[in-house]
Formats: sequence, C-alpha cells, structure tokens
Amino acid sequence: MVIDLILKEHQEKIENKINQLFPEIETDYSLACDAARYSLLLGGKRIRPIILLEFYKLCGGNDDKAENFAVALEMIHTYSLIHDDLPCMDNDDMRRGKPSCHKKFGEDIALLAGDTLLTTAFSVAASSGASPDRAIKAIGILADSAGLHGMIGGQVCDISFEKSKPAVSQLEDMYKRKTGALLCAAAEIGCVLAGADVSTVKTAAEYAENLGLAFQIIDDILDCTADQLVLGKPVGSDEKNNKTTFVSIFGLERSRQMATELTEAASDCLDRLKGDTTVLRELTKKLLVRSY
Repeated sequence: MVIDLILKEHQEKIENKINQLFPEIETDYSLACDAARYSLLLGGKRIRPIILLEFYKLCGGNDDKAENFAVALEMIHTYSLIHDDLPCMDNDDMRRGKPSCHKKFGEDIALLAGDTLLTTAFSVAASSGASPDRAIKAIGILADSAGLHGMIGGQVCDISFEKSKPAVSQLEDMYKRKTGALLCAAAEIGCVLAGADVSTVKTAAEYAENLGLAFQIIDDILDCTADQLVLGKPVGSDEKNNKTTFVSIFGLERSRQMATELTEAASDCLDRLKGDTTVLRELTKKLLVRSY
C-alpha cells in the first residue's frame, strides 16, 4: 500500500535524524547513552513525529526545521516507556519484542537513560533553527504536554487508579493526559512551527485528542486479545496490575465501537482543515485496525 511506503520513508528519515542528533559516544558515562539509544532505536511506529511532520507540511512548512522537534518528541515518548517498564511502575520485561531497557542494562542505568532522553530532548528542540517566537511557543507546548498537567499527570492517575476504581470521566481524562497529551503536542507543534492560525491549531489538537483516546482504547483491547509475539510485550498486564480500562468497564465489543467512533471524529476534524490530509487520514484508519 502507498501509505505503508510513505510511513516507512518517514520512519527512516526520523531514525536517520535520531542518529545524527543523538549519536553514540565513548566516555566513562556512555552506558547511559547506550541504554537510551537501545530503547530509542528499538523500533516503534514513530506515530508522534510523523503526525508532527505531516501537520507541519499541511500548514505550509517546506523545510527541515520541524525535524528536531519530531526527534525531541520521540525522545520524550521513549523516556516514558523506559520508566513505565520499570519494576516500580508497570514491571514489564519486554518492549517491542526485546528485553526492556532495565532488563538489559539494569534499573539504575535505565532510570538514567530515561532522564538522559528527557533532558536532551529540549536541547535538540532548542537547536531546530526555527524562528525564536515559534520555537519558544513549541517548546512550551512540548514541556506542558510532557509535564504534570499532561503525560506525567496521567501516569500519576494511572497509579492511583490501581487502588481506587475511577469513574468513566476520570479514566477518559487520564487517557487524554497519559496517551493523548504527546499526540496533541505533535499536532500542535507541527502547526505552530509552520505559523498556522489559532483555529487550525485548535482543530489539530481536537483531531489528536480523539485519535489519542481511540489509540488507548485499542491498547486496552490488544492487552486482552493480542498475540504476545506480535504485540512485542506481555499481554494481560492491565489485569495483572489491577487496572481499570475501557474493556473492563464496557467489554470488548463496545470498546471497539467507541474506538471506531473516536476515529471517525478524528477524521471529521481533518475535513475542516485546508490542504492534503491523505497521509494523516490513512494513518488514522490504520491505527484503528492495528495488531500491535
């Protein structure tokens, strides 16, 4: 399929940029870099950087000034996965079909590898070459989405909800922060770096919020139904960790229906944007039927 070729080209571009911006080093402390690169280059769909680059292009960006932000976003996403897998969090031994960072390098180095990615991400973003006003605004979005009121806030809720069953509204809010915040950041940053107007940025964020919630519901479904070899990580971990999910509340059939409805809502947002949204539209559909 054409979309698969386009996504592969994006993924290769992003990985080449990762190697350029975060190369191997040889020092007394290079083990943290080795562990960070191990997780960063372990694979993955590169959804967030692809969305960022596609919105940048959609809003008129025609150069490489968004690429550093795309890599920075992937670095922050990867740091969150390294920390999520730690024994004090989700305690997962596998990630993308290979040993989790802490299983390969130890918990101490994995923790520092995650810290390395988080801090270096902002250095990478700051050296993008984008105009100062757009870069500052984009860095602010990146920080807010990754921080207490975004992804970290969602992770805190995720932990606390293991001890107290959340209402549906609380679960949805947690998903919007834990998973959706970085997806929203991707869409918004792409628009901001290209100089899009406020209305476009708002519509892009609405698209990503719907996509993020659909994505997390599909994750819930896959945790119950996927083949572990295909998924690349243990299945059944939600139940093991006593997590409340959309599947545990609504069941598989209704959860699938809700993910479909949210995907359609995301596509409707794209209808309101000017320009060629073909790649974003096809990616949105593809994520609904993914098996990993």
